[in-house]
Amino acid sequence: MKGVVLGGTASGVGKTVASLVVMTALEEAGVDVQPAKAGPDFIDPSHHAAIAGRPSRTLDVWMEGTDGVRRNYARGSGDMAVVEGVMGLYDGDASSTAMVADALSLPVVLIVDAKAGMESVAATALGFQQYATQAGTDIEVAGIIAQRAHGGRHEDGIRAALPDDLTYFGRIPPREDLDIPDRHLGLFMGEEATLPREGLSAAAEHIRTDRLLDAAREPPAAPAVPDPPETDSCIALARDQAFSFLYAATRERLETAGTVRTFSPVAGDPVPECDGIYLPGGYPERFAAELEASDTLDAIRERAVAGTPVFGECGGLMALSETLETTAGDSYRMAGVLPAEIRMTERYQALDHVELVADRDTLTANRGDHRRGHEFHYSTATLDSDATLAFSMSRGEGISDGRDGLTEYATLGTYTHVHPESGAFDTFLDRVDEV
Repeated sequence: MKGVVLGGTASGVGKTVASLVVMTALEEAGVDVQPAKAGPDFIDPSHHAAIAGRPSRTLDVWMEGTDGVRRNYARGSGDMAVVEGVMGLYDGDASSTAMVADALSLPVVLIVDAKAGMESVAATALGFQQYATQAGTDIEVAGIIAQRAHGGRHEDGIRAALPDDLTYFGRIPPREDLDIPDRHLGLFMGEEATLPREGLSAAAEHIRTDRLLDAAREPPAAPAVPDPPETDSCIALARDQAFSFLYAATRERLETAGTVRTFSPVAGDPVPECDGIYLPGGYPERFAAELEASDTLDAIRERAVAGTPVFGECGGLMALSETLETTAGDSYRMAGVLPAEIRMTERYQALDHVELVADRDTLTANRGDHRRGHEFHYSTATLDSDATLAFSMSRGEGISDGRDGLTEYATLGTYTHVHPESGAFDTFLDRVDEV
């Protein structure tokens, strides 16, 4: 599958809107698009899926390694992949957009904000092209898409200023209906703020899909995917607006190994008959009242006390704790499985790629195992004095004092999100089978 990477000059330049416009343009040209996202984000991929009609692939060199990035890309389908970058093209010491493009040998189309520039747009693109060698990456900056660019003299000036080896792939005109609202963890999810198709189609008319198709390349062959553990186990997976942060590859790994049954704690669904429970991240703070009123968290507590393995990541950790206090000061009762009280804050408390080291056997790692992941949260945890934490961290903040992995019964809660390439979910399946 050929592909291109859409890299930005900086955060906030409009990469997500540009990606959605490019996907729309390709789809309307008869190209079957596979979306992907560089970095550990859950939100931008939800917008990709709304346009492309298939899950977006998460590509992160830190969490997955080069081989894992190539495997995850190869598991996509379609005629062409469009990979949205993260932050600015070279930003990030663990897994920048440039690192992902390098791992896949895909060309980069630079998204440049052209709102107040013409020749400077070309100068910016030329600088990004020439910086690749200094950054230690073997990438090709093939050209630009001019974000927030008008037609006529504005567009002509940008095109005329570009060097011959930088292709002009088109522009995205300034349109109010292409703004996506945001909140504390980033943009609104795709199902909450779907951009109007007519606006995307109108903007897509200015994208040169023929040039994109000519520039796209195939990545190196991906190594074989290791087989998941053989199991007859069933995993109950929480899926609703409070638990919406799930990598496509994670669900695929669980479904390949056994049976997955979804349920909604916000809606008060009963917990399905299962051998293990997985609560991914999301926005439990937005639905704290519904969760408190729901019988589902009580049912999860009963399962946890009885010894059912339960794994909660970030939002899942919060829901498994004793209480959750919002920024308004309102406190809500949660499942009460893990000995912690959670308080939401106005500023983020951690944002980074992290590395965990298991101090003991736990639900997602054996003693001494390393697990790489990502944390991004606007909450703090106050722990009971006898709380047990399973992981030390060689990089990251964690739950308390550079440690993560709050444990009780056969339950584990982490602020860290992990990808299945880390091996964490294979260990989780092994633990479920042992019960």
